[in-house]
Amino acid sequence: MCLVEELVERVDCQDRVMEVVTRRQAIREGWLHRIASTVCRDERGRILVHRRSEQLSRFPGLYEVMVGGAVGVGESYEQAARRELAEELGLRGLPRLLFTFINRSGLSPHWLGVHEDVVPDTVTRDPDEVAWYGWLTESELHSALSEWPFTPDSHEAFSRYLVFRTAQS
Repeated sequence: MCLVEELVERVDCQDRVMEVVTRRQAIREGWLHRIASTVCRDERGRILVHRRSEQLSRFPGLYEVMVGGAVGVGESYEQAARRELAEELGLRGLPRLLFTFINRSGLSPHWLGVHEDVVPDTVTRDPDEVAWYGWLTESELHSALSEWPFTPDSHEAFSRYLVFRTAQS
């Protein structure tokens, strides 16, 4: 069986495409590439939190505040966010890009496009990606972030998300 390497666009510090590389190479070399993530809220304003599957190569079993993954070659942040929602949660959402920033708290530096979407309470999780999910209020999530093992970028990305939402109010 031949596994196809995931291709991503290596980008510069202004988020301009430089070349196409494998994601593995981008991580190994510390090259900037793009990741799309979505904060999923329900109609009551609760936030979807999930625990990554134990079989994933990156951060197995850790919790995340956002659903996401690498932006593919030729994809926009929004297209990648929609694809990831469909793959991981079975949702056909329309996530809205809120902001991007260079995130240095993951496996390697990357541009992180943070989206938001209001989604149904019940999702169809892909068990290969998502071991568990639940809905937390912002207060409950603040407690969970200090008590549960979250991915390295969850804290910074969620903090920036809250600052963005506050500035928009």
